[in-house]
Amino acid sequence: MIINKAVSAPFVRLYTLALLFFSANSILNVIVPIRSEVLGASNSHIGFIMGAYMFTSMLFRPWAGHLVQKHGAVIVLRFLLIVNGLALVLYTCTGLEGYLAARVMQGVCTAFFSMALQIGIIDALPEEQRSQGLSLYSLFTYIPTIIGPLMAIGIWDHGGMSGFTITMVVIALVTGMFGYSVPIHSVRPQGNAPKEITGMRALLSHIVSNRPLLICSLLMMIASVVFGTVTAFIPLYARQISYGHAGLYLMIQSLIVVVARFALSKRIPSDGKWHAWFVGGICLIGAIGSSLLSLSLAWGPIALYAAGVLIGIAQAILYPTLTSYLTFVLPETSRNVCIGLFIAAADLGVSMGGMVMGPIADRFSYSTMYAVSAGLAAIAVYITLMNRTMESRMQ
Repeated sequence: MIINKAVSAPFVRLYTLALLFFSANSILNVIVPIRSEVLGASNSHIGFIMGAYMFTSMLFRPWAGHLVQKHGAVIVLRFLLIVNGLALVLYTCTGLEGYLAARVMQGVCTAFFSMALQIGIIDALPEEQRSQGLSLYSLFTYIPTIIGPLMAIGIWDHGGMSGFTITMVVIALVTGMFGYSVPIHSVRPQGNAPKEITGMRALLSHIVSNRPLLICSLLMMIASVVFGTVTAFIPLYARQISYGHAGLYLMIQSLIVVVARFALSKRIPSDGKWHAWFVGGICLIGAIGSSLLSLSLAWGPIALYAAGVLIGIAQAILYPTLTSYLTFVLPETSRNVCIGLFIAAADLGVSMGGMVMGPIADRFSYSTMYAVSAGLAAIAVYITLMNRTMESRMQ
C-alpha cells in the first residue's frame, strides 16, 4: 500500500501555516485599495502600491531558494515571521507611504516563506505526489480568500480603523506563535549549496537558454497579469456595476479556486509530459473570464460573477500544472533556483497587473483595462499552441 505523504499530518501543519501567513492578504487586498482611494490616490498610485508587494517578491525569489538551502528553513522562517508581523502592524498606523513600505516588507517575507515551503514539499514528496502537494499548498493559501473579502467589507463598513487594527494584530500574533511551533525538516542547511547560477545576467540567460522554463515562465507571467488586475481593482470596479459586490465576487472566485484544487488535485498532470492542449484550454478559460469582466459594466452582475468562476478555474489549475511539469524537466542541480525564477515570473505578472494596468484604467476605463487583460490571455493561448512539442521528463 502506497502512503500518500501529501496529506499526512506534518504536511497538513505546513499547509495550515501557509493559510495563516496569507490570511491577512485577503483582507488587505480589499481595504488597501479602498482606503487609498479615500486618501486621494489615483488608479496608477493604487496599482503601484498593490503591485509593489509581488514586484518585491519577484526580485528576491531567485535568491530565496539558494539562501534557504544554505542557511536552513527554520532560521529564515522565524526571522521573516517577525518582519511580516511588523508589516501588518504598520498598515494600522500609517498612510499611503506606509502602505508602500508595508507592501515591500510583505513581498520580501513572501519570497522566502513560499520558497521554503514549496522547496520542502518538492524535495520531500515522491514524484507522483508532487503536483498534489503543490496544489494543496496553493489551496490552503487561498482558503482565507473565501471569507476574507466579505470580512474586509464588514470591517471597513462597521469596525473602521479600530477593527482593522485589531484584526491585523491578531493575525500577526497567531501566525507568529503557530510558525514558531511548526518544525520544518524538509529543507536542511547545506553550506555547499550549488552556485552554478549567480547574478542577474546569468539568471536571465538561464531562462532564455532553457525552453521549457522560458515558455512556462512567459505563460505564467501573462496569466498573472490577469490575476493581478483582478486583485488590485475589483474592489473599485465592482462598485460601478449595478448589484456588484467586490466581497462576493472575490469570495466566488476564491471558492472556485479552492474547490477546483481540492477536486482536481489528483487529475493535474504529474507525469513530466507537456500537455499543450490542456494548458492552452486553461489560458482560454482565463481569456473568456477577463472578457466577461470587461463587459460586466454593460451586462451586469451575472457577467461579473461568471467571470469570477472562470478566472478562478484558470487560477486553480495553471500554476500547479506548470510547476509540476518543471520539477521533472529542470536539471536537478539548479532546480530550486529555476523554480524560483518561474515563481518570480508569476510575481512580475501580478505586479504588472497593478502597476501597468492602473494607468490604462486612468486613461480609459476599467472595462478597457480588463479587455486588454483578455487580449493578453488570448496571446498566452497562441504561445501554448505554437509550442506543442517540448521536452518531457529528464531520463
